[in-house]
Amino acid sequence: MTIEDAIQKLGNDFPNLNWDFVPENIRENEEVMSYWPGEPQEDVLVCVLKARHVSEVFHRQDFFFLNFAYRQDYQALSTRSDNLLTIKENSCYIGQPFSGYAIRGESEEDIVIVGVLIQKNAFFREYLSSLSVDNSMFHFFLDPQTDQFSQDVIHLTFSGSHPFRKLLELMILEYADRKEDTQAILKPMTLALLMHVAREYCNISAKTESQSLSDQIIRYIGEHTGQVTLGMTAAHFSYHPSYISSLLRQKTGRTFSEILLEQRMDRALALLKGTGLSVEEVSAMVGYNDTSNFYRAFRGYYHVSPREYFKAKRD
Repeated sequence: MTIEDAIQKLGNDFPNLNWDFVPENIRENEEVMSYWPGEPQEDVLVCVLKARHVSEVFHRQDFFFLNFAYRQDYQALSTRSDNLLTIKENSCYIGQPFSGYAIRGESEEDIVIVGVLIQKNAFFREYLSSLSVDNSMFHFFLDPQTDQFSQDVIHLTFSGSHPFRKLLELMILEYADRKEDTQAILKPMTLALLMHVAREYCNISAKTESQSLSDQIIRYIGEHTGQVTLGMTAAHFSYHPSYISSLLRQKTGRTFSEILLEQRMDRALALLKGTGLSVEEVSAMVGYNDTSNFYRAFRGYYHVSPREYFKAKRD
């Protein structure tokens, strides 16, 4: 099967996916939801929208998605009529569950949009820890779970020679000719695809942010909360650990350990609030091999245990 054959096949399949919106009878100014359109046992779905005219109703969705402008440009509406982005060919638009979205497009030739959809729970368990090295990206993925008005988007452009497009084509070919082990093959490919997104996002963020040494160190700590140490940080920046400690205290008023704890606890709280992950899973994701140490750190920082924290929130 050629890539054009695969695109055509998935394009033909697209209308048959479950794109129902809830509620079915849409009233004026009423928002609707779109739920997982694939098979329940699938964690990753690859779809292709191929058309010359595209006009999608504004909606929210219950899954993560990445839409890539494979051929021609299209427009993405992220807040009804307030934020209309033009997604150029070789660019992608990434959305979180519950953020609003709609597609617009008009062309004399076929517009081809490739979508990679990821079940919410699978994303949290298998991809989030690898992707969220940047703190703003971490909150991008989690904030819509607790803030229904979150409307942030990630909009990135890749060069024509970037491996992102080739990797996406391999995923298209695999999904168009699905077999019993297709999900097992797609999952690491999806991770690689999203890692390219994270790398590009972090590169852009680094260019626009202050690059003082203390800022770089804090960013590095945030990128490695799971295993970072003062010695590792000092070696990375080619300074003595004592110098790193003195610099952080001078510039921030906090020690290395205090900064690391703050970053770990911030992430832990966001994960516990915004995902269905267990305390044990969250503990491992933020760098605690022993769950009892995580409980002690959480209680020391927030003055309640994780379970007491959320019980108080519910009450």
